[in-house]
Amino acid sequence: CSSDLYARVKAEDSMWTLEDGNTVVIHLVKINQMEWWKTVIVGDLEINLQKVAPENSKLDDLDGETRQTVEKMMHDQRQKAMGLPTSEEQKKQDILKKFMAAHPEMDFSKAKIC
Repeated sequence: CSSDLYARVKAEDSMWTLEDGNTVVIHLVKINQMEWWKTVIVGDLEINLQKVAPENSKLDDLDGETRQTVEKMMHDQRQKAMGLPTSEEQKKQDILKKFMAAHPEMDFSKAKIC
């Protein structure tokens, strides 16, 4: 019997093991880690993702790289909510300011800056 998975997985990081001689444990690593699956196999019973309550986690529980990413995302969300530039937008603005300061001979008055 051949069935399709709900979404793509990283085959090289996914695996299966046999536990207690009769239980197959399958570990799938999703390509899109941010996506919640409503089913594992297409055509199987689906869950209502609106009723799923994600477990609250503390930033302290996360590894360094993940924590840094989450903190950046939270910062960017706050910035957007206040109508301020995100980290990337601020970085671009800073680079542009440095360039403009380094080239006072150039006229940027009519430049369209996006």
